[in-house]
Amino acid sequence: MIPLNKPKIVILGAGYGGLMTVVRLQKALGVNEADIVLINKHDYHYETTWLHEASAGTLHPDRVRYDVKSVIDKNKVDFIKGTVTEMKIADKKVILEDREVSYDYLVVSLGAEAETFGIQGLKEHAFAITNVNAARQIKEHIDLQFATFHAEEENKLERLTIVVGGAGFTGIEFLGELANRIPELCKDYDVDFRHVRVICVEAAPSVLPGFDPELVEYAVHYLEKKGIEFMIGTPIKGCTPDGIIVGKGEEEVEEIKAGTVVWAAGVRGSSIIETSGIEAARGRVKVNHDLRVPGHEDIFIIGDCSLVINEEINRPYPPTAQIAMQQGVAVAKNLTKLIRNEDDLISFKPDIKGTVCSLGEHDAIGVAFGKKMAGKKASFMKKVIDNRSLYMIGGASMVLKKGKFNIF
Repeated sequence: MIPLNKPKIVILGAGYGGLMTVVRLQKALGVNEADIVLINKHDYHYETTWLHEASAGTLHPDRVRYDVKSVIDKNKVDFIKGTVTEMKIADKKVILEDREVSYDYLVVSLGAEAETFGIQGLKEHAFAITNVNAARQIKEHIDLQFATFHAEEENKLERLTIVVGGAGFTGIEFLGELANRIPELCKDYDVDFRHVRVICVEAAPSVLPGFDPELVEYAVHYLEKKGIEFMIGTPIKGCTPDGIIVGKGEEEVEEIKAGTVVWAAGVRGSSIIETSGIEAARGRVKVNHDLRVPGHEDIFIIGDCSLVINEEINRPYPPTAQIAMQQGVAVAKNLTKLIRNEDDLISFKPDIKGTVCSLGEHDAIGVAFGKKMAGKKASFMKKVIDNRSLYMIGGASMVLKKGKFNIF
């Protein structure tokens, strides 16, 4: 029997979690069981974990993205290209710039925003690796600095200084790509390699906090051999049009002049969460075991906007693509159960297969299936992970179209 009023499922965001939710829902539900609406700012999905390559210029931005409509079933899913400005929870409506969309069930997967921790001048003067357009802007800005160096009457060495704020995964992966790109830039623009400085500034006492120390040592040694400088345990106090201010105390303050500052030291959830009336910390919501918002049985939150506690160590799981995709699978299952009036919703628990951090095209460090690895073996595993992400959403055709096959 076909229901007179089909429930309406609205998914906000076509990132890893949102798109995985849609792909699994369109397979699980019949066309007469529910109306599925996907809303995204752009008509494309981009691989967030590849943005550091596009930012450094080692991968073309178009390789990072693909059309949303290429992976959705148009008979089952209505795609709306639009920017979410507000969520009216009491009215069960989502407000876009040009329309309102009502829902019966809402899945929030709006992605992350750069977290500047209140450091003065970062928003105004530093770049952040946040999306495809930002990555393109960083790459073009670095190119411009090299191109301008010899074009001016007086050579300004600060143009060839790049500061990367943060030695977490994004920062280290970006540094790995930069280490490979800098020699090419020097050759293209007739710049002496000795004039170039790439400096990583990290407030924490170590690179890749929480990662295996032996692998961290490998990564730092590898990058230092390629000319990367590290300033660890050194907070950034401020950012100016001319560079950054660093210092370990009130007295110890130093200015580092740089033509390029890239901030890669933290993300937060969407600011739209904070204006919705849902209790959140830095745009992230501590969700129930079934990924629903406490007190709101019609709202699921996944990806960068969700906070899932690892009960073994009583700390949140990191907001990774791996976890977001697993959340998308779980939410699709739970929505299918709700649509069919089944009350045995599943509890979500991340299944961490491993973590790999790239150090450029042919090197990496990581732990996969309980084993530590570094070098080409880890780099191979990183490409397997990237291709698997494509396969889970777009199938074999997407892997053939966008996959990474430069393994050796």
